[in-house]
Formats: sequence, C-alpha cells, structure tokens
Amino acid sequence: MSKVIAIANQKGGVGKTTTAINLAASLAVLEYKTLLVDADPQANATSGVGFDPKVVKTSIYECIIDDVEPKNILLNTSTPNLDLIPAHIDLVGAEIEIINLPNREMMMRKVLDKVKDRYDFVLIDCSPSLGLITVNALTAANSVIVPVQCEYFALEGLGKLLNTIKIVQSRLNQKLEIEGILLTMYDNRLRLSNQVVEEVRNHFQDLVFDTIIQRNTKLGEAPSFGETIIMHDAQSRGAINYLNLGREILQKNNLTKINQSAKNIEV
Repeated sequence: MSKVIAIANQKGGVGKTTTAINLAASLAVLEYKTLLVDADPQANATSGVGFDPKVVKTSIYECIIDDVEPKNILLNTSTPNLDLIPAHIDLVGAEIEIINLPNREMMMRKVLDKVKDRYDFVLIDCSPSLGLITVNALTAANSVIVPVQCEYFALEGLGKLLNTIKIVQSRLNQKLEIEGILLTMYDNRLRLSNQVVEEVRNHFQDLVFDTIIQRNTKLGEAPSFGETIIMHDAQSRGAINYLNLGREILQKNNLTKINQSAKNIEV
C-alpha cells in the first residue's frame, strides 16, 4: 500500500525542496519504490533531479487541467527506484483555472490515485504558499512533513500552517496526519541553533523527528549538478542525515525491523 507524504511550509528557504528531493532519493536507495511529485511552479525539484523545466513539455499542470494520464509523463531519474512527475511555470496559473471548478481541492488526489499504487511512497514538494495547489497536495496526502529551519523566526507562520492542516483535516481529508516536524539547517556551533531545537522540541515534543538536517556544503552543491545528495556524495553529512530520516520514517510506519540502537548512521 502506497503512502503519500506532502512536504509543506509556506515560509520559503526552510529546506523544503531539498528535503523532498533527498528524502525521496533516500527511500529509493533503501529499496522502496518512490515517486517525487513537483507541485511548485518554480520547478526546483524537477531541476534538482536532473531535468530542465524549460524543456518539460508535459507536467503535473497538464494532468490537473487537461486530464493527461500521469503514467504517460513519469520520468525515470538517475537514482534507482525514483521516478518524477515534473512541474513547470504554467502551474502558477492552475489555481486561477480551477478556482471555480467543483471539487477543486480534490484535483491532485484524482491524478495521484491513478499511479500511487505503483509506489511504496509518493512525496509531494509543495510551493512556499498556502494556496489552492498546496491545499490540493494536503488533500491528496496521508501525512505531511513540515521542515523548520534552526534560525531566528523559525516558528514564524508555523501556527498558520498547522491551522491550515487542521482545516484540511476537518473538511477535506480526515486521514491527514502530521508525519513530523523536521529541523533543518542546524549548526551545532551556534547557540541560536541549539535554542531553536530546544524550543521546537519543548513545544511540539513527539511530533519532532529525532533526525536533524545539519548545514552541509554538499547539500547546496548537489542541485547545481542536477543530482540528489545520494548521487552527488553518498559519504557526506547531508546524505547521512537524509538516509537517517528515511530510516526513521520507515520505522515510524512499521516498515523496518531496525533495532533502536542501530537506528542512525553516525555522522
């Protein structure tokens, strides 16, 4: 049975697309068939796995607006077990085009229902907004991962996002759960980073992943090569962090028998 996970935060620059790309790659190399869905008009997830959005002829936009079959636009990435449904800039107009349609919040679910059973995991990279496309992603998802950077204003807007999730739960998708809050861009040398970690853990407790994504130069480099961190440098701290996150999600979903003592790879 497939699990659909949206990765969402209306605040930009929190590591959302980095997480979508590299968590998808980590689950794929852990031998789980994974689909990455780029639901952001900026199409950074598309370029981040090696495809030029400018030459993408058919994307998630055509699936939503023109009823194009998603199975016909799946792209195989260089990472084994990882496929992509790409995006391009036309997606920015989709919200206007579907706003008066019946069941407008269900459009992406309708698309993904056609292909999700091919995969163990479907990860949706949402745009940095709480618009209709993001609501579509949350309606289509079983759970949501919320990346939060370990910096000043880390909790800014988080309450609004959690309120949106509650509205989606009550009106559109009762099965939607919070998979976890993911702390990103952590630098253990900075007092501020440690303060943010403590504050988030104190406030959200068990909702926060044990895994923390540390600041890592290789994570920033990889997208410029059109590669996931696993393909770019599998020995890097960033790759190890995301592999640990993948293993933690597998444990949380009872898909692995890894012992607690062996849960994490040491960085």
